[in-house]
Amino acid sequence: MAKQYREVIDRALAVGRTYLMEHESKAVLESLGITTTGARVARSEDEAVEIFQSLASPVAMKVLSPDVVHKTDAGGVKLDLRDADEVRRAYRQITASFQDKEVVGICVQKMARPGVEAIVGVANDETFGPVLMFGLGGVFVEVLKDVSFRSIPISASDARDMIEEIKGYALLRGYRGISADIEALEKLLMSISDFVIKNPDISEMDLNPVFLYPDGYLVVDARIILGEPRPAPQVAVKQDLHDLFYPRSIAVIGASGTPGKLGWNVFTNLVSHNFNGKLYPINPKADAICGCKAYPCISAVPEPVDVAIILVSAGITPEVVEECCKCGVRYIVVESAGFAELGEDGKKIELLMKDIADRYGVRLLGPNCSGIINTHCSMVQSIGIVDALSMGNIGLVSQAGVCAAGMLWGLRHIMDFGIIATIGNKLDINETDILEAVSKDENINVICMYLESVKGGRRFIDVARRITQDKPVVVLKSGRTAAGKKAVASHTASLAGNDQIFSSVFRQSGIIRARDYEHMFNLARAISKQPLPKREGVFIITYAGSLGVIAADAITDNGMRLSELEPHLLQRLKGLLPDYVCGTNPVDYTFSQDAETVKRTIEIGVDSDDVGSFIVVLQAEILGSYVDALQKIDYKGKPIIACVAGKEFAQTDVIKLENAGIPVFGTPEQVADALGIMYRHHQRVSKQKSLE
Repeated sequence: MAKQYREVIDRALAVGRTYLMEHESKAVLESLGITTTGARVARSEDEAVEIFQSLASPVAMKVLSPDVVHKTDAGGVKLDLRDADEVRRAYRQITASFQDKEVVGICVQKMARPGVEAIVGVANDETFGPVLMFGLGGVFVEVLKDVSFRSIPISASDARDMIEEIKGYALLRGYRGISADIEALEKLLMSISDFVIKNPDISEMDLNPVFLYPDGYLVVDARIILGEPRPAPQVAVKQDLHDLFYPRSIAVIGASGTPGKLGWNVFTNLVSHNFNGKLYPINPKADAICGCKAYPCISAVPEPVDVAIILVSAGITPEVVEECCKCGVRYIVVESAGFAELGEDGKKIELLMKDIADRYGVRLLGPNCSGIINTHCSMVQSIGIVDALSMGNIGLVSQAGVCAAGMLWGLRHIMDFGIIATIGNKLDINETDILEAVSKDENINVICMYLESVKGGRRFIDVARRITQDKPVVVLKSGRTAAGKKAVASHTASLAGNDQIFSSVFRQSGIIRARDYEHMFNLARAISKQPLPKREGVFIITYAGSLGVIAADAITDNGMRLSELEPHLLQRLKGLLPDYVCGTNPVDYTFSQDAETVKRTIEIGVDSDDVGSFIVVLQAEILGSYVDALQKIDYKGKPIIACVAGKEFAQTDVIKLENAGIPVFGTPEQVADALGIMYRHHQRVSKQKSLE
């Protein structure tokens, strides 16, 4: 089979052709066991009529030319031809239209019986390599862009997710007598994925249209574009970055005793946060900094150093890196700026540093970063002064160091971070390396990432997919663009916009994509403080009817529903309700709501098998009165998120409630969004584990 389709591909390559014509593309597909309408080649009118008569069916005729990729747009397709005269006339019209092109013949094939029109394709993404696309054809793809993508190779669950993800999935499931063979479609997607993996010179593919039937499918048209063979996937190298996050000793090269300088900030942070290892300030002009003996150079330090932080000008950084390597430093953090972000000269300095570090087997973080914060070993490498931190279970990986430090200043009051790692220009250690290392830390339960790009490619997908089975990963990706590639031969590639590929890759990896910083940190607060909902039923408790109604609408919009209490629990609830309250979900106590009533109502919901989570709408003006009552409840694994309208005016009590483990959001929509995302993540993880 492989030999058969490779012969077709190699013949095209031998004459310098990268475009497989329809009859060649279909021959390749059929050798894979993929069903097509066939493509018999006629080189004369008589031969075309002979083929038509042998097929005993209405036919389609299409130009076959290495110079014509988009046949329909160029007038090279004639459909539903029913007699010999029509076939002859179509042959003459097509050949006349392409007199200036190299025409190898006219394709004659059976007209396919009507079905649900779909498109399957392959495009090449700069970051993630080959990606597979699926969508419904016609208006769905042309106007609505209703398509799904996955990075190749895909799994069986990926294939099913691609199909179920499109808005037109209801048509495939069955609607007014129309349906599709989902199992056959899954096998088709898997076959294309496997074919592309085995043939790295496949650049683009279009199977368009593919007619889907209740009993199979039929590929009506196909094109394959060849390209330079993709490099073999990098073999994942086992690495241990543990001592980068838990070093026994740190040297700061460029440490300063002058307040305001970055070298002063970094070293002061390490001292003031009581780093529990040894500290070595490196400064040839100082005897001591912050009470620590200073050394003129790292080679003068009498003991081995695990981590060296470099804060010198970009021009001399390579020689400092080499000195560190010669001294046995295992990890180097370059916090200096002035490298690739400024242009070619800076890029040359970066490459020189990388070459030096690689020769010595030393790992390098940065440059242009703000180092690492690890509250579990009291290590703060930030270039900005950082106030007191609490040990926490949230990991934050940020490509922008200053941004991470700025967020930390306020968020530390309501969120407890365990590790904050900034990656800067990602010269060596990249986001995938850091993600993998942070995920191994037993102190971390949820990971947030701010990314502008991904350097890890397919490895990022595989690593994230493994991690999200145990620890949720929330990513904010900036630099979104709807622009596709400028020069493409296939329809698939024209639809493969940068941001849509990232969204698809995140879904494939089990990553939760955040809309903005507030959304990312809202999700991190909820996930780090509360368990994931195991049921879709939501119990709403409120003091304001309007907010209860808004919450009910919002949970429906987020794919959840109002829970229904069992009869004996309804009786318990009615014993609490004032005479003027008739609703049992949402429960609206109006302004008679107090902490004890809320506590007892939640305890009723905790005992219900249909309640998966709680939305509790609290009054900002008496928010502090709820803290003690809410933190004493045994929620039995059911998350609770508070909604406080005007919470920005009650920050003191908001912080108390957050520190008691109850996330506080400002609107019912924010709460419902978080619970919906948490519930869907739980569903996905459960589904994946059941398939293993």
